[in-house]
Amino acid sequence: MNSKVFMVLRILLGVFILVFGVNKFAGFLPPPEGMSADAGAYFGALTNAKVMDLVGVVEIIAGLALILNKFGALLALILMSISVNAALFHATLDPGNIAPALALLVLNIAVLYGYKDKYKALLS
Repeated sequence: MNSKVFMVLRILLGVFILVFGVNKFAGFLPPPEGMSADAGAYFGALTNAKVMDLVGVVEIIAGLALILNKFGALLALILMSISVNAALFHATLDPGNIAPALALLVLNIAVLYGYKDKYKALLS
């Protein structure tokens, strides 16, 4: 992957995830419209159990790491669990609001691909 393209994708993912991580604490983005009762109940349970606070902290750390290019390969890998869970949540419970989750997943896969050389020792 071209280093400039990778840099743009890495920073774009970092900003994207940083904004959503900070939003979990500051609440400056409006809540999604048209969420089903099941999706609301599930999301409410995650929020009440403070799981979303942990996700927010991981997103903030991952976003900063990707923007600053420090430990980006590690945090892109950790971020993949959040990306997959967000995509699955929206695919099964809230398909009307799946676009940001799919964008997150695609960006995360692209960044992981850009870091593929860092994972060779891990996968050999």
